[in-house]
Amino acid sequence: MLTRLVSTEEDLDLLARWFASPDIVEYWGGVPISRDVVVERYVGRRRPRVGSFLVLAQSTSTSVGYAQCWQAGVADGGIDMVLEPEARERGLGADAARAFLAHWGGALGWRRVTVGPERGSVRAVRAWEEAGLWQVVSEAGILVMEFSSSEGGQG
Repeated sequence: MLTRLVSTEEDLDLLARWFASPDIVEYWGGVPISRDVVVERYVGRRRPRVGSFLVLAQSTSTSVGYAQCWQAGVADGGIDMVLEPEARERGLGADAARAFLAHWGGALGWRRVTVGPERGSVRAVRAWEEAGLWQVVSEAGILVMEFSSSEGGQG
């Protein structure tokens, strides 16, 4: 199981390294992100509109990825997440997704969450599926997955 930690300016060096790494940007827009853009978007400056989080391995409290969420309506929103290569293929993505869904569904009352993994990222799609999301729209190369809940069940 993974826990989350709000990302801050103190995480800038780590996030700048990740978002400049081909292993990360392959699944996060495809182009390295400058340090200036990382400061603008990924260290919490867009709160409360967009929440920025580090994904931590609970057993070691080591940062293994980044996630962001945004509220789209009263009871729905979206999540983007990427894990560093060493954290992949270990079930951590699905664990992190379940933890985020539990938080936003429980603490914030969200009933619907969407994600848009890269179509070619079989690992990401599998992790989201293991967390309870399913494909709802697939057009023009865009993959959208959704989680819905209503009084204890998928909606």
